[in-house]
Amino acid sequence: MTIKEISEKIASTESKNLRLYFISRVLKDNVKKSAKVIDKYLYKVYQVDIDDEIRNYLFTLTNEELERVIKKDFEMIDYDVISDDTQHLFTYSMHNKVFSFSDVVFNQLNKNPPKMQSIESILSNNDELWAYCVGFNDLDNKDWIYTFRKILSGKVAVDEKEGKNLFKTIRTYFDTQNQKLELIKGETVNLDKQIDCIYYEETFFVLKKLNFENIVGLQEEYKKESKNVVEELRKTGKIQGLEVIEEKIETTPSIHKKLIKIAKIGNYRNLDDKTIRKMKTVCKKHNVILNVKDDQLAIEDENDIDTILKMLADYYKTGEVSGKAYGTFSGKELSNTTE
Repeated sequence: MTIKEISEKIASTESKNLRLYFISRVLKDNVKKSAKVIDKYLYKVYQVDIDDEIRNYLFTLTNEELERVIKKDFEMIDYDVISDDTQHLFTYSMHNKVFSFSDVVFNQLNKNPPKMQSIESILSNNDELWAYCVGFNDLDNKDWIYTFRKILSGKVAVDEKEGKNLFKTIRTYFDTQNQKLELIKGETVNLDKQIDCIYYEETFFVLKKLNFENIVGLQEEYKKESKNVVEELRKTGKIQGLEVIEEKIETTPSIHKKLIKIAKIGNYRNLDDKTIRKMKTVCKKHNVILNVKDDQLAIEDENDIDTILKMLADYYKTGEVSGKAYGTFSGKELSNTTE
């Protein structure tokens, strides 16, 4: 299945059959600290009543957004934790995957979710308004396609309650018909003209990788796993200054994926004096400074982090046909190659 084929299927549906859902997220009761992040949260789906104007708006913007994506003619590849989304689209199969968000697509969306009564009633239960979902279906063959978009906290507003100042501003809009600035009463959620991912036949088609990872909980899992990787690196006894990386983990999501890639490659398990000397040779070849003190890799600043992670990930690669040198965290190790 391609994005073009999905776009054609959505375009063949009717806007009157479109449905809008809000998804909230809340921490599960009595969850253990050691539990995986992707299992820590409970996701709840609410169906939202909408008028024809909003329904037509969502239908039109979805088709326009998919047409824009198709024109870029990006290659579609299997999801990879380290690959960026600047030149690719990704597929992420949910087949046999069991984690908290899977309940949304496997069960809740298919079982007539409860109607949302108010945004405030969700937030008052310590839930986060997490994402919104648009469902497309011709209702004859029940062939549902769902699009998802992450909801940012700044895109949600509810009225101030007595004794509870939720907002220190008033919400207004400019009515171009009467040329007046008017007060917005009630609760508001901004629905924008972008799509993060599409779900169809147990597969996510990922348009915006970072938001997709955030929606389904992968991003937080990466953060937790990256901390475990640092502990593994510490056990080698050949790296000093790992606390600098630990600080970076708290503020920089991009480092999570690099650490997970390093764990997947596993080169750090053989880190010794000989390997460090080889790293110094590689860095000298590429005019990069590798910080080594007392026969250990030393991390003192961001430059050291970047260089050492590259060394542990075999960042520098050479094309066998062209002989050209490349620098990338991506790539899969080949096995069973023939001479």
